[in-house]
Formats: sequence, C-alpha cells, structure tokens
Amino acid sequence: MILQRFRPTQARSIRDLYGVIVAQARRPGFYLHFGVPDTVDGRFDLIVLHIVLVLTRLSRGEASRDIGQDLFDVFCSDLDANLREMGVGDLAVPKRMRAFGEAFYGRQAAYAAAFAAADPRALEKALARNIFQSEEVDARARRLADYVRAALGGLETQEERALLRGEATFPAVEAKIEAVANR
Repeated sequence: MILQRFRPTQARSIRDLYGVIVAQARRPGFYLHFGVPDTVDGRFDLIVLHIVLVLTRLSRGEASRDIGQDLFDVFCSDLDANLREMGVGDLAVPKRMRAFGEAFYGRQAAYAAAFAAADPRALEKALARNIFQSEEVDARARRLADYVRAALGGLETQEERALLRGEATFPAVEAKIEAVANR
C-alpha cells in the first residue's frame, strides 16, 4: 500500500498537473488584460489560485482526495528551489517557506468560503483582497472572478481520471478577455 503511493508514474502525473497549473498561471493575458501585477507576488497568487481551483475539483472525487497533499508538496518543492535559485540563503529559506505556507492556506480558506457563499460578490472581494491587494472591488476583480467561475465550471466537467493523469484544461484567458470586451 505505501509503495503504491510513491509510484513513479503517480509522481510524474502530479508534476505534470503542477506544470499545467503553472503554465496557465503564467499566461500573459492575466498580466496584460486582467491587471494582475506582473511581480513575484502576482505570479505566486495566480499559481495559488489555480492550485485551489484544482484542489476544489479534486475534493469532490473519491480517488483523488490524497492527491491534494502531493500537489501541495510539489508546489512547496518548486518554491524552495526558486528561492534558492534567487539567492535566498539557507537560513532564510525555512522562514520564507513558512510565510508562503501561511499565505497559501489563508488564500485557500478565503477562496473556499467565497466559492461556498451565496453572494457572488464574495469571490470578487476575495480576489480583490488577495490578488490586487485592495479592499475595493473593481473591474479587474470582476473580470478575474468571471474567469475563476468559468475555470471552476470547466474543471467540474473534466474526468477525475484525466486530472489524476496530470491533465487539466482551463479556459483560454484570451477568450475570456474577448467575451468581456464584447459586453
């Protein structure tokens, strides 16, 4: 049983899934048209948002509940490697990782509450606060909330097995921008 948990193909699938999440979070449209700050923090926030979207979908499945921790572990390993690559010293890395973990869990709780809220503006408020560091909901937060709702809906239609193989499909950022522009 324990050996099955660490099969190389499963680890590769988790890395593949994480790669899809990171690739989506790095789409230029988020920064150019949605107004997400193109900074280390902005990129971190978009990766966290997309991980939370996938974790929300996976939490509804039977076979994939344990995958969430594995996905989080790959995320943390990537953060650690990036910190070291940026020249953060060995003594500072654990402190920074602890701050990243707290930020992740805080955002995950905020987004989960917003997804469950009856008020659709709850998501806009959570995105304004966490992505745009603002208490005011503006057009950027509303556009991003529309994207998040579309992403959640799209992930719900994807087979759990596909996600477990490391596959996930997100809405095209450019299509969401075009839809907003045509309103």
